[in-house]
Amino acid sequence: MSDKGGTVKKLMYINRKAPYGTIYALESLEVVLIGAAFDQNISLAFIDDGVYQLAKGQNTEALGVKNFSPTYKALGDYDINKIYVEKESLQARGLNQDDLMALTYEDEDDDWAEKNSIHIVSTKEMSDILEQQDVVFSF
Repeated sequence: MSDKGGTVKKLMYINRKAPYGTIYALESLEVVLIGAAFDQNISLAFIDDGVYQLAKGQNTEALGVKNFSPTYKALGDYDINKIYVEKESLQARGLNQDDLMALTYEDEDDDWAEKNSIHIVSTKEMSDILEQQDVVFSF
């Protein structure tokens, strides 16, 4: 998305649902990847049960559905490196950053150094980040 002057808008995708049991998580991921293919300025937020989408070691065999969590590791290849996880949501579910997948990107401004894409932020910081966005999609 861009305005009439061609300025790329900041797009935030908020993920609030657990990864399986509804279509929301998969649909969000697909829309994000489509937007990234069109060079959009994309950020992702994981709040509430959405933090489970980034949990390590997901096994969906008993559910009989495809595990799409490895796809998150491709986000860095699409220059999606602003991934915000609400600290309070993690804590309320007994999780911390060590329980999340390692999502990285290569920083071309720093000699292609591999850097962490996940930023753990407080509820207040998340609110501030959301206020800076031009468009917010909630899944």
